[in-house]
Amino acid sequence: MTLGSNCPAPLQLAWGGRGAGGAPGLARHGRSCSRSCAGPLRSTSPNTMPSGEYFNGQPVSELISQLLRAEPYPAARYGSQYAQQGSVMGIDNICELAARLLFSTVEWARNIPFFPELPVSDQVALLRLSWSELFVLNAAQSALPLHMAPLLAAAGFHASPMSADRVVSFMDQIRIFQDQVEKLNRLQVDSAEYSCLKAIALFTPDACGLSDPAHVESLQEKAQVALTEYVRSQYPSQPQRFGRLLLRLPALRAVPAALISQLFFMRLVGKTPIETLIRDMLLSGSTFNWPYGTGQ
Repeated sequence: MTLGSNCPAPLQLAWGGRGAGGAPGLARHGRSCSRSCAGPLRSTSPNTMPSGEYFNGQPVSELISQLLRAEPYPAARYGSQYAQQGSVMGIDNICELAARLLFSTVEWARNIPFFPELPVSDQVALLRLSWSELFVLNAAQSALPLHMAPLLAAAGFHASPMSADRVVSFMDQIRIFQDQVEKLNRLQVDSAEYSCLKAIALFTPDACGLSDPAHVESLQEKAQVALTEYVRSQYPSQPQRFGRLLLRLPALRAVPAALISQLFFMRLVGKTPIETLIRDMLLSGSTFNWPYGTGQ
């Protein structure tokens, strides 16, 4: 893959791999496929998910435990090192953090249960379709700064003149992104819930070209069941919580993948499609050299 000449210094993104259905009547988290046409530590049988693991002192299913262990940045908030500076994050830091978020999405998928056992072509198809939704979930979980001015600068609005209508439209899309993140923040989604939501978003049977969509749908349902049981046990006083969480997923599609690409990755890779990067990340293993430049 050839990257732009304005990317002189490589950003080494590398983590070692870590460990690896829905209630009756639940609507499938489905999508149109028009947007985009190595194994875990241990494998778990699709029909065997023992409990007994603990999260925050409470028992959780083995599936949730493995989803949590697959996180490249367990528990820590990605942006904390920058937030401590007490100022608005600069453009370079925003782009670097976004690169880590995108890479962590692929690395997480490679290490969760079931995903590594799918054909590589299916893995690529699933990530290519769901990457933008996974990115928004990670952005909310990691407190990725979404201040308007730095985002507009990162997208290149300071470097090239644009019509007022285009600027207004772009700012409206950024506000949609901010709104989706804020709604997730208001729900106070915990790490286990984020992991389940990401698995539900990832295992979409509507991705183009899947070898066995029914199998992928069964994996999505397992993640829904795990989330249902977790919310019921952890938040017994919030009977509507599961529904509210699940309804966040289709709303994430209101954030255009093209917006995320322009905001966070134009300075890194120019016009290289993010879907191409995701394929290369997935096929390259646990280490991916991504040149990160200042963008002139």
